[in-house]
Amino acid sequence: MTSSCFHCLEPVPPGFSAHVQFEGQPQPVCCTGCQAVAETILAQGMSDYYKFRTDSAGKVEELVPEQLKELLSYDNADIQQDFVSQQGELQEVLLSVEGISCAACAWLIEKQLLGLKGVARVDVNTSTHRAMILWHPQHCKLSDIIKSLHQIGYKAYPFQADDEAAQKQTVAKAYLRRLGVAGLMTMQVMMFAFAMYFGMFSGMEDNFEQYFRWISLFLASPVILYSAMPFLTNAIKGLRAKQLNMDLPVSLAIFGAYAASCYATVMSVGEVYFESICMFTFLLLLGKYLEFRARLKASEFTANLQKLLPLTARQLLPDGEQKIVAAKSLQLSDQIMIKPGETIPADGVLISGSTTVDESMMTGEHLPVKKYQTHQVYAGTINHDGVITIEINKVGQNTLLNQIIKLQHNALTKRPKIVEVTDKVAQWFVACLLIFASITAVAWYQIDPPHAFWVTISVLVATCPCALSLAIPTALTCAVATLTRKGILIKESHVLETVPKLTRMAFDKTGTLTEGRFSIESVSVLNKNWQESDVMALAVALERYSEHPIAKAFTELVVSPRQLSDVEVITGSGVKARFGEQSVAIGKSAWFGNHSSFAQATLFVDDQPIADFYLADKVRNSAPEIINYAQGQGLSCHLLSGDSSNAVKDLALELGLDTYKNACSPQDKQKQVESWSAQQHVVGMVGDGVNDSPVFNSAHLSIAMETGADISKNTADVVLLNSDLKSLQTLHQVAKKTKTVIKQNLTLSLCYNGSILPLAAMGLVPPWVAVIGMSASSILVITNSLRLLKL
Repeated sequence: MTSSCFHCLEPVPPGFSAHVQFEGQPQPVCCTGCQAVAETILAQGMSDYYKFRTDSAGKVEELVPEQLKELLSYDNADIQQDFVSQQGELQEVLLSVEGISCAACAWLIEKQLLGLKGVARVDVNTSTHRAMILWHPQHCKLSDIIKSLHQIGYKAYPFQADDEAAQKQTVAKAYLRRLGVAGLMTMQVMMFAFAMYFGMFSGMEDNFEQYFRWISLFLASPVILYSAMPFLTNAIKGLRAKQLNMDLPVSLAIFGAYAASCYATVMSVGEVYFESICMFTFLLLLGKYLEFRARLKASEFTANLQKLLPLTARQLLPDGEQKIVAAKSLQLSDQIMIKPGETIPADGVLISGSTTVDESMMTGEHLPVKKYQTHQVYAGTINHDGVITIEINKVGQNTLLNQIIKLQHNALTKRPKIVEVTDKVAQWFVACLLIFASITAVAWYQIDPPHAFWVTISVLVATCPCALSLAIPTALTCAVATLTRKGILIKESHVLETVPKLTRMAFDKTGTLTEGRFSIESVSVLNKNWQESDVMALAVALERYSEHPIAKAFTELVVSPRQLSDVEVITGSGVKARFGEQSVAIGKSAWFGNHSSFAQATLFVDDQPIADFYLADKVRNSAPEIINYAQGQGLSCHLLSGDSSNAVKDLALELGLDTYKNACSPQDKQKQVESWSAQQHVVGMVGDGVNDSPVFNSAHLSIAMETGADISKNTADVVLLNSDLKSLQTLHQVAKKTKTVIKQNLTLSLCYNGSILPLAAMGLVPPWVAVIGMSASSILVITNSLRLLKL
């Protein structure tokens, strides 16, 4: 008898003899590659992998010199620009990993990589077969990480959209092959079954009927032993991992019926149901395939984003000539020309010409955006009507497009609590189902022994909780894809759960409720020894070091430069520096406690007020609408602003806000939100500045504007890529709709299982109807979730 390999479960070739020691017992392996991998896993104390895996490991292949050279090329800094991003001192990469089949694989990969010096974090997504890895480049190389994965039997390479599409295509072909075998053989078996049912063989001798039974057995065997084998494999591995998965009741039904029919054929007793088993397998595979296609549609948006980038770019050489180059080869500071109708290949700053750009792929807003010199443009957007030249300032994983893709992947990788709960419920449901099926079998055996077997099979199949396990993940995936398409970037998995629970919304003023485009209305010089021109020149010099929106009102002015030293930015207060022998500062009027005014900014020399600056800022057109909407949904709206001027009160009265606070430091905002949280309020904070970063960590939900500071966007749970407050309404509506769809999915799946169970137990549901019912419930849940893609 041929034994199977302990590692990959494939047959051990005749004549090959090699073993590994597992729990004191020698275990056979099929090749030296599997032996080396298994010994590595066991030697590193990761033997639990073989206890808890729910599928076979991949066949191990040795790395040849050409593959080793390719791995080493991944350490090249120029090549890494396409797929590696910088996270402070660490680097981050998204790898596609072949061979992942279950949660045990994810555990093994994480344990293996975290054992490498320099690897800080590993997140494995078993559904997409991807791993997000964060490591320190000085202690570890990317090639070392990939080789380490190969040592335990997994082939890995940087994620690329084309490779991902090829992998999905391979899975689809595997489904179709198994489905094709099942469909073809089912038709043949049904032909003989109908003939026997309708007495077409009644005039023949009994051994002819037995002959047709043997033919049916021969035709049904490929369906059971090939098409249905994944169900049995997953069920066995689940039992080894001490988990009751949804393939267990299905496998009991298929292989139990097949074994009973084989016994009836060999012993020439009873009835055979090969046609029912084949049709059962075919319909089950068809449902799984349709489910796969539906889930694939829900995840298409991310892959389509990658395909927006053009393959080539028109690079401008130093001598003025143009050269067509591969877009992937572009470097920082390269200059490229983009003609009307062309797609922008990389993020950059416009240095020549003006145009309008279609940014709908990021913002969901289809109106063209005007772009002039010094404006930022993004990879994947479309140049409309002007010939422009841009200087590249971001490439590879640092482009906004790739950041969107990465953050969306992170949001879908992290599992919300409600998903974990339903997974546990599904496992307990399977356990209860097996107990109920056993009781049904015993009861029917007392009533009608020949019928008991098929009633039990109907119970096992009809009540399998596939729809329950799909109810939430598919809805969340569709909702995240829809929001990303509308310019709302979800960074954390809890967002869609938290939004419907909000009771309070807090807003920053500058750049959030207002456009943040200040203009200087007037200047009041407080010290007669200073001229207005000198005051303005000094203010401009100081504000050049600030990222606050107010600073733009100064930095756009053309004045004689002033040389400063020892510049220091004080978050929440302003900017300090040395000007010759004097200490100068610009910021809040009450900064040094010796001056009070309603000005938006005051210039100080040696801590004494020299001039007040009064600025104007336009209220966003969408601000009144979103405040009215939020209050109409029962949310109270509040203004927390660092501005100490009367503009805060005026804005709060104009928009009808519930409360307002001005002159808030970052700590003041944080304390206020924490106070609301202590009163059992669920608080959302919308802001855009550096001083909003601390309060974002205290709020239940933090939302940043794309036009805001990078630190606020990095801290936030949600980023509004179009910087439009109307997106808050869209987010709230989609989150509420998602909650409704999840409730519908759970209700549908539970009602189906609850109603079909007694009917199946009473023998009113034939096995083939049970298969259709189970598949239909899963497909219905997914179809209901897909409605979220149309919002």
